[in-house]
Amino acid sequence: MTNLDFLTPVLVLVLWTLIMWLWMYATRIPAMTAAKIDPNDARHPGTYSDKIPSNVRAVADNYNHLHEQPTLFYALMMFTALTGGATSTLLYLAFGYAGLRILHSLIQVLSPNVTLRFLVFSLGTLVLFAMAIIEALRVFL
Repeated sequence: MTNLDFLTPVLVLVLWTLIMWLWMYATRIPAMTAAKIDPNDARHPGTYSDKIPSNVRAVADNYNHLHEQPTLFYALMMFTALTGGATSTLLYLAFGYAGLRILHSLIQVLSPNVTLRFLVFSLGTLVLFAMAIIEALRVFL
């Protein structure tokens, strides 16, 4: 397996994050226009949250979420690739993590079901834990 093969899940999640960025602005700009919100008056997050529909806010919230926990995934994948730890097991787990993050996005944006979203988030976190533990065992033992 090459590093290119191994890092493909990273590219998938980066591309997904950029898709969410497009989705965010494709919904946010029309919503702000409809609510007659001057962008200069909306400098602070949540300033006009009562005037923006929940489904539009959910896209922006998810875009922000894609810059939180996935940063650990990116760092772990780079560490693994650079230190020779790339295995097929970690590759499958990495694709699982990326897939669960995409599913988390879709649930957050398209469904009000917080319990299901939390379940998918938790599964993704467990996958990330597994990846980190595998790497820690490889490096420290």
